[in-house]
Amino acid sequence: MNKIPATDTAADTSETAAVPAIEPTALPDRLSTDPRSRYHVAEVFTRDIGILLGGKELTNVEEYCISEGWVKVPAGKTRDRKGQPLLIKLKGTVQAFYK
Repeated sequence: MNKIPATDTAADTSETAAVPAIEPTALPDRLSTDPRSRYHVAEVFTRDIGILLGGKELTNVEEYCISEGWVKVPAGKTRDRKGQPLLIKLKGTVQAFYK
């Protein structure tokens, strides 16, 4: 006797409903572009994000924290021993927004 499992669509939707969704208008306080970071949220990157540091828009931000007031940007073409860009921290008033 072969039993064919019944496909219950209600069970499938309850599993996806348990995953917290990010509102498209809300950006987190701290965000990183590095997928290995615990501050990386892939859902946020579905739209373009702009970062203002002290009123100037930066295009090469790797990580930011609004509450602490800093951003991390690559230091030229310098790489660490694992091949990742060497980052420097710039401090100031940070504002994040969707473009």
